[in-house]
Amino acid sequence: MEGAGVGIRALSTIVDGIILAVIGGAITAGLGGAHYLWSMLIGFCYYTYFESYNGATPGKMLCGLKVVKTDGTPCDLNAAAVRTACRLIDGLFVYLVGAVLIWTSVNNQRLGDRLADTLVVKVQ
Repeated sequence: MEGAGVGIRALSTIVDGIILAVIGGAITAGLGGAHYLWSMLIGFCYYTYFESYNGATPGKMLCGLKVVKTDGTPCDLNAAAVRTACRLIDGLFVYLVGAVLIWTSVNNQRLGDRLADTLVVKVQ
């Protein structure tokens, strides 16, 4: 299996970012409080839930991508949580850190993929 490249992954991340901005804005408006903290919690739950339950977030689904373990089995809750937690590092400098790691990986893996033993692949 070959991992998906930076371009299509970036597009899926933009779609997910728009969805998260709408959800986060609505929840923050309704509940108040620190927007940053709500955004972090919502983002963690969003990515972890969708990638462990569906193998893909709505952005990935729209772009024809799916997260799988490197052995081809579905992404599980633990792997999805590790991938999501690593977004704090992969997402630095507008995901430049993640992009560099993908470009330098044989299997197009960012740090989260490497630590969770996952790949983002194109759905056949």
